[in-house]
Amino acid sequence: MEILINIKETITVQEALDFIQSPECGGEVIFAGTVRNHTKQREVLKLFYECYEAMAISEMQKIAVKVQEKWAIQKLVMLHAVGDKYPGDLAVVIAVASAHRGIAFDACEYVIDLLKETVPIWKKEFFADGEIV
Repeated sequence: MEILINIKETITVQEALDFIQSPECGGEVIFAGTVRNHTKQREVLKLFYECYEAMAISEMQKIAVKVQEKWAIQKLVMLHAVGDKYPGDLAVVIAVASAHRGIAFDACEYVIDLLKETVPIWKKEFFADGEIV
Protein backbone atom coordinates (compact mmCIF):
# COMPACT_ATOMS: atom_id res chain seq x y z
CA MET A 1 0.00 0.00 0.00
CA GLU A 2 1.24 3.47 -0.89
CA ILE A 3 0.56 6.14 1.72
CA LEU A 4 0.61 9.94 1.72
CA ILE A 5 0.33 11.61 5.12
CA ASN A 6 0.73 15.34 5.56
CA ILE A 7 -0.12 18.10 8.02
CA LYS A 8 0.26 21.62 6.66
CA GLU A 9 -1.41 25.03 6.34
CA THR A 10 -3.02 24.41 2.96
CA ILE A 11 -4.34 21.09 1.68
CA THR A 12 -6.19 20.29 -1.54
CA VAL A 13 -8.45 17.56 -2.82
CA GLN A 14 -6.44 17.60 -6.04
CA GLU A 15 -3.29 16.57 -4.17
CA ALA A 16 -5.12 13.53 -2.81
CA LEU A 17 -6.76 12.70 -6.14
CA ASP A 18 -3.43 12.90 -7.98
CA PHE A 19 -1.88 10.50 -5.48
CA ILE A 20 -4.60 7.82 -5.49
CA GLN A 21 -5.29 7.58 -9.22
CA SER A 22 -4.08 4.27 -10.59
CA PRO A 23 -5.14 1.95 -13.43
CA GLU A 24 -5.39 -0.93 -10.91
CA CYS A 25 -7.99 0.87 -8.82
CA GLY A 26 -11.64 0.91 -9.80
CA GLY A 27 -12.76 2.43 -6.51
CA GLU A 28 -11.58 5.87 -5.46
CA VAL A 29 -13.27 7.51 -2.48
CA ILE A 30 -12.43 10.98 -1.25
CA PHE A 31 -13.75 12.59 1.92
CA ALA A 32 -13.26 16.34 2.17
CA GLY A 33 -14.07 17.92 5.52
CA THR A 34 -14.67 21.66 5.38
CA VAL A 35 -15.27 24.31 8.02
CA ARG A 36 -18.98 24.98 8.59
CA ASN A 37 -20.30 28.48 9.19
CA HIS A 38 -22.25 27.32 12.24
CA THR A 39 -22.12 24.94 15.19
CA LYS A 40 -25.27 24.21 17.18
CA GLN A 41 -27.00 27.24 15.67
CA ARG A 42 -24.08 29.55 16.50
CA GLU A 43 -22.23 31.47 13.82
CA VAL A 44 -18.63 30.32 13.43
CA LEU A 45 -16.11 32.94 12.29
CA LYS A 46 -13.14 30.59 12.06
CA LEU A 47 -11.46 27.52 13.47
CA PHE A 48 -7.85 27.29 14.54
CA TYR A 49 -6.20 23.87 14.24
CA GLU A 50 -2.97 22.98 16.00
CA CYS A 51 -1.16 19.75 16.70
CA TYR A 52 1.88 18.04 18.03
CA GLU A 53 3.04 17.13 14.54
CA ALA A 54 5.42 14.26 15.29
CA MET A 55 2.82 12.49 17.42
CA ALA A 56 0.01 13.25 14.95
CA ILE A 57 2.01 11.76 12.06
CA SER A 58 2.84 8.71 14.18
CA GLU A 59 -0.84 8.16 14.99
CA MET A 60 -1.79 8.59 11.33
CA GLN A 61 0.79 5.95 10.40
CA LYS A 62 -0.79 3.60 12.96
CA ILE A 63 -4.16 4.15 11.28
CA ALA A 64 -2.60 3.24 7.92
CA VAL A 65 -1.28 -0.03 9.40
CA LYS A 66 -4.76 -0.88 10.74
CA VAL A 67 -6.32 -0.15 7.35
CA GLN A 68 -3.77 -2.38 5.63
CA GLU A 69 -4.60 -5.21 8.06
CA LYS A 70 -8.35 -4.92 7.39
CA TRP A 71 -8.65 -4.20 3.64
CA ALA A 72 -6.91 -4.67 0.32
CA ILE A 73 -6.14 -1.01 -0.27
CA GLN A 74 -3.67 0.14 -2.91
CA LYS A 75 -3.40 3.81 -1.88
CA LEU A 76 -4.29 5.91 1.15
CA VAL A 77 -4.08 9.65 1.75
CA MET A 78 -4.54 11.51 5.05
CA LEU A 79 -4.13 15.30 4.87
CA HIS A 80 -4.98 17.68 7.70
CA ALA A 81 -4.78 21.45 7.75
CA VAL A 82 -3.40 23.54 10.60
CA GLY A 83 -3.71 27.22 11.38
CA ASP A 84 -6.69 29.52 10.83
CA LYS A 85 -9.46 28.03 8.70
CA TYR A 86 -12.59 29.90 7.68
CA PRO A 87 -16.02 28.65 6.61
CA GLY A 88 -15.63 26.79 3.35
CA ASP A 89 -11.91 26.04 3.86
CA LEU A 90 -10.68 22.46 3.80
CA ALA A 91 -9.71 21.04 7.17
CA VAL A 92 -9.14 17.38 6.31
CA VAL A 93 -8.96 15.17 3.22
CA ILE A 94 -9.03 11.37 3.31
CA ALA A 95 -8.66 9.42 0.07
CA VAL A 96 -8.63 5.69 -0.53
CA ALA A 97 -8.10 3.69 -3.71
CA SER A 98 -8.80 -0.01 -4.08
CA ALA A 99 -9.86 -2.45 -6.75
CA HIS A 100 -13.51 -2.20 -5.66
CA ARG A 101 -15.69 0.66 -4.40
CA GLY A 102 -17.12 -1.06 -1.33
CA ILE A 103 -13.72 -1.54 0.22
CA ALA A 104 -12.77 2.06 -0.57
CA PHE A 105 -15.96 3.44 1.05
CA ASP A 106 -15.55 1.30 4.16
CA ALA A 107 -11.88 2.12 4.59
CA CYS A 108 -12.42 5.85 4.03
CA GLU A 109 -15.11 6.04 6.71
CA TYR A 110 -12.95 4.02 9.09
CA VAL A 111 -9.97 6.33 8.56
CA ILE A 112 -11.82 9.61 9.17
CA ASP A 113 -13.56 8.23 12.25
CA LEU A 114 -10.31 6.90 13.73
CA LEU A 115 -8.38 10.04 12.83
CA LYS A 116 -10.88 12.26 14.66
CA GLU A 117 -10.80 9.90 17.64
CA THR A 118 -7.06 9.26 18.05
CA VAL A 119 -4.90 11.85 16.31
CA PRO A 120 -3.74 14.76 18.50
CA ILE A 121 -5.04 17.63 16.38
CA TRP A 122 -6.96 20.23 18.37
CA LYS A 123 -9.30 22.93 17.22
CA LYS A 124 -10.47 26.18 18.73
CA GLU A 125 -13.79 27.56 17.53
CA PHE A 126 -14.22 31.32 17.26
CA PHE A 127 -17.87 32.40 17.35
CA ALA A 128 -19.52 35.63 16.23
CA ASP A 129 -20.55 36.38 19.84
CA GLY A 130 -16.86 36.48 20.83
CA GLU A 131 -16.73 33.17 22.64
CA ILE A 132 -13.80 30.86 21.95
CA VAL A 133 -14.19 27.14 22.66
